[in-house]
Amino acid sequence: MLAVLSPGQGAQKPGFLTPWLDLPGAEARLRWWSALAGVDLVHLGTAADADEIKDTARTQPLLVAAALLAAAHLPMHDVAVTAGHSVGELGAAALAGVVSAETAIALAGVRGREMAAACALEPTAMAAVLGGDADEVLAALDTHGLAPANRNGAGQIVAAGSLDGLDKLAAEPPTKARVVRLKVAGAFHTLYMAPAEATLGAVAAGIVPADPQRILLSNLDGTAVGHGREVVRRLVRQVTSPVRWDLCMRALADLGVTGIIELPPAGTLAGLIKRELKESGVPELVTLNTPKDLPAARDLIARHGTAHGATHAHPPAARLRVVVAPAAGAFAPAEGLVEGEPLRTGQVIGHITTGQGPVQVTAHDSGLLTEWFAHHDDPVAPGQPLARIGGQH
Repeated sequence: MLAVLSPGQGAQKPGFLTPWLDLPGAEARLRWWSALAGVDLVHLGTAADADEIKDTARTQPLLVAAALLAAAHLPMHDVAVTAGHSVGELGAAALAGVVSAETAIALAGVRGREMAAACALEPTAMAAVLGGDADEVLAALDTHGLAPANRNGAGQIVAAGSLDGLDKLAAEPPTKARVVRLKVAGAFHTLYMAPAEATLGAVAAGIVPADPQRILLSNLDGTAVGHGREVVRRLVRQVTSPVRWDLCMRALADLGVTGIIELPPAGTLAGLIKRELKESGVPELVTLNTPKDLPAARDLIARHGTAHGATHAHPPAARLRVVVAPAAGAFAPAEGLVEGEPLRTGQVIGHITTGQGPVQVTAHDSGLLTEWFAHHDDPVAPGQPLARIGGQH
């Protein structure tokens, strides 16, 4: 089974898109996307310096554009899983077929501008806490009024909040941990970003999404999201919610992913995966940074992709109108819920027992429960169909 990953803010490097503009149509596509994003993506990806491309308003659409530009040269129909880190989720959603590339770019432009504006309202920042016991680190953050904005696994938790709180954390780091201040504009993925979430939500309300055509993992909790409206809701909510990349990596392992391609600017997510999954087995990795890496990426897809029997990828929910498993574990239907009964949108129809605790399974639409695909204590994988919803009642 093969996964394609889209990186988030901080992975960018000056000039990293330069070699991609030699490909036919690449520059024209970037200029079209620039009009949608409200920034000059050609300049940012080729001539801009490090200071210019760390501006949140510019960086976010640039990263989404880079991922989608490179993915256009891959046989994505053979990819079973997509996921993205932070703003990379917009790219992953486009690759999963939930939104168009143009919609993802436009949303990234709004997201970047609004998060930059939110950062300007009050001085805040972020710092990486490397090492230490995770529970002790989280307790220390709470003591200083900070939030765990990113839980990246591999012994890395990113703290976000007030400058005073971060200074106190650095002065009194948790046992066996070190604190490294990050060069970012403010406290992303915290309640400081609430104004940005509100504006992005207002814009996203006009989107008509499709259901994912491949397994799409969510930063919110590492689960597979089977329905387009829920994907968009989570993309908006993620502006103020922590990035649980640690849970996304566990989901990749639970799914049995054997090959991973990280889209440009690649390397950050591959490094986390190598450290986090070293005991359970690191999938074969390709970091796609220039067109010269495309043959290796295509070869990985040829050996691990769906067209070659390397996956048990499940049919898209859009075709079957099914409720799918959000996580791996043992499924238990809601007590007394039988085939033929009416369901309402948001109704809990069961839960999945995972290593991190129970995960609720809810109906994404109203209708009749026409068929169970999974039964009590059945082992299930993320994206696996659990129940079919029939016509409206």
